[in-house]
Amino acid sequence: MKSNHQYPRGKIEIKISKMDNIFNKNFWLNEWEKDKKSDTYSVHKGFSTREYWDSAAATYNQNKKEIKGRRLKKTMSFFKKSGLLFDGMTVLEIGCGTGMVAIELAKHGAQVTALDFSKGMLEQFKQGITPDIKKNITVLHEDWYKIDSEKKGWKKKFDLVIAFMSPGVASPESFFKMMSCSKKGCAIRGWAAKRNHPILSDLWEKIVGTVLEDKPQSILYKINLLFSLGFFPEITFDAIEWDQTVSIKEEFDSQMAFFKKVSKQTDTELEKIIRPYLESMSKDNYIVRKHKGLTATAVWEMDSRYP
Repeated sequence: MKSNHQYPRGKIEIKISKMDNIFNKNFWLNEWEKDKKSDTYSVHKGFSTREYWDSAAATYNQNKKEIKGRRLKKTMSFFKKSGLLFDGMTVLEIGCGTGMVAIELAKHGAQVTALDFSKGMLEQFKQGITPDIKKNITVLHEDWYKIDSEKKGWKKKFDLVIAFMSPGVASPESFFKMMSCSKKGCAIRGWAAKRNHPILSDLWEKIVGTVLEDKPQSILYKINLLFSLGFFPEITFDAIEWDQTVSIKEEFDSQMAFFKKVSKQTDTELEKIIRPYLESMSKDNYIVRKHKGLTATAVWEMDSRYP
């Protein structure tokens, strides 16, 4: 039956074009590249240094709410449901931090290679490795961006490759390198909505001179890029919230490491802004740092389509 309804030709073409973009790899690569002009990219740069994570290491995993926020039990169930949790499996974790996920995987019988560029984080990690799983974990002090995965013989070597809240996969090149090391599946986790970080926001206004517009990190580009490549990950979201009590010195060291990366001001100029601000909001030389946000975890199977 022929319809007599007339559609505006131009509007249909525009809608089809936009739909085509969703499944166009280059479209998402270009969108990811454009993000380098945003506050989000600058914030990511601030969180991407060894100095920042070395200074932050001592304040990690300090209370039950924070540990609960890592969603370890749910994560393991997610892996098992996807067929990516079994005895003897091989795992590569990029940006392992203090090792909570790696240790949990090792307890499930996985052989885990875990790497991070922060010595401070790795020191915390090593302290948590118990004798019964020591043989299951290899800890490497490495920068994922600098690793030649082919020379290491890592191409399609691991059953599962993961990068949770990791600056190590913040570029398309590093993300594709991650995928090339997997023979069965991959998993990523990152912020999926604007985070609440009042201390950083206040200091951003004082130092950068603008209101901070920190959108979700690159996980949304990664997920859409996967769709364009023909992969359809299982995605789960988690709201997280906890308070973290840290000393003025610990917070000062972290904020200095962050703003030295994103600001053109000298160390002396930064100190004159950061230290008085932190002292004004401290109590008995301690500060309560509030963490609140939404994370997304995506798990997908690899196959022969990906080289």
